[in-house]
Amino acid sequence: MANSLNIIDIKEIMSLLPHRYPMLLIDRVTDYTLGESISAYKNISINEDIFNGHFPGQPIFPGVMILEALAQAAGILGFKTMGNSDKLYLYAGIDKARFKQPVVPGDRLDFEVKLLKERRGIWKFEGIASVDGKEVCNAEFMCAMRDF
Repeated sequence: MANSLNIIDIKEIMSLLPHRYPMLLIDRVTDYTLGESISAYKNISINEDIFNGHFPGQPIFPGVMILEALAQAAGILGFKTMGNSDKLYLYAGIDKARFKQPVVPGDRLDFEVKLLKERRGIWKFEGIASVDGKEVCNAEFMCAMRDF
């Protein structure tokens, strides 16, 4: 990806996304190229509320939350590209989602999202989530920018 000057910290992420704790799932953007791709991460902590009910005693970060985090990274890319932070970025579809290994507290979940195409306000992405360089999830998904 492009140069390391394209870092987005949590304050800017919160200015772009309407999500707040516990649903804000991106801690930092490490790089992005407008209209092309974005790299981001989330640190998985045992203090996450989700672990109170998701396999107590054997905490595993839910796959659906990984998919949501990929969409949030895509949303940040969309807002940075289009400049429309007064809109909502909503899931329009998920295809080919695969989960390859569990994500547990202490992991850093890295996201790579690439824009495949945009047509009539629907953006199609390919997303990969990994931990320590090992792919844990991949999917193709679509998002749409809508007024709220």
